[in-house]
Amino acid sequence: MFFFPLSIGLIAGDPALAASPGADRINLTCAELLAAGTVALGIVTDVADAGQVESAAERVERELGPISVWVNNAATTVFAPAVEITPEEFEQVTRVTYLGTVHGTLAALRRMRLRDKGCIVQVGSALAYCSIPLQSAYCASKAAIRGFTDSLRSELIREESRIRLTMIHLSAFNTPQFDWARSKLPLRVQPVPPIFQPEIAAEAILRAVDHPRREVWVGWPAVKAILSTRLAPGLGDRLAAVEAPHRHRDDRDRRDGGNDGRRTRGCAAGRTPAARRPHAGRTPAARRPRGRVQRRFSESR
Repeated sequence: MFFFPLSIGLIAGDPALAASPGADRINLTCAELLAAGTVALGIVTDVADAGQVESAAERVERELGPISVWVNNAATTVFAPAVEITPEEFEQVTRVTYLGTVHGTLAALRRMRLRDKGCIVQVGSALAYCSIPLQSAYCASKAAIRGFTDSLRSELIREESRIRLTMIHLSAFNTPQFDWARSKLPLRVQPVPPIFQPEIAAEAILRAVDHPRREVWVGWPAVKAILSTRLAPGLGDRLAAVEAPHRHRDDRDRRDGGNDGRRTRGCAAGRTPAARRPHAGRTPAARRPRGRVQRRFSESR
């Protein structure tokens, strides 16, 4: 996904599926942006394919102009114990979540280095530091993104490049990911509470573009998880083993079998069910990261 001062290019979906949920969402988003007076370009692309990402970046520059900001946000996951995840599922999560970020970053770099300016934002997770049960493939992919980003940042510093590289580590957010992701659990899954609204993440990304930092930790749960992992990793493992599996499950919506990758029952395409939207509409102040905490623990990095 790309951000521009006056124009926005979006990449999502699976080009092999003309009616894929990703394609529907990208078309709807572009329509909303155009209605708001913003120039928008939607490109249905498989981010796991480096060639498709490169072609999309080329098209963006051809139709919208030089890429000034690139945001990597594509991800998928499988909710299951590690021993129940197939090799093909591990590969798919890795290709989309980790390699999708690598492909996007390199496509942006090839263009930004010609001008020696630009900003790349990686949307990470507190799980890049603090892994939890039932999401081994996703946690590994986010940790891999952090390792790749740190290495690349050192290379850019050595080159004295003016290209900025930031990673945003999020807490739990209210997105449709938990409806289309594959689950082998007997109950509907949800983010580990407390759950924040996506506007908060968007504001953090924009702030990181305007005021670049090495990392930004969004929400007190992310701050707590990352710092506790650094201070007492063994204790964090034991707490995650006890608490995370139960907090991931939404007991209010029992269903037969797991989600095989299709959207779960009762969920309109692209929307999170009302039962899973505890803070729909305007986010209560209690679910917004406090500004003082955000500045102290995030922007100081």
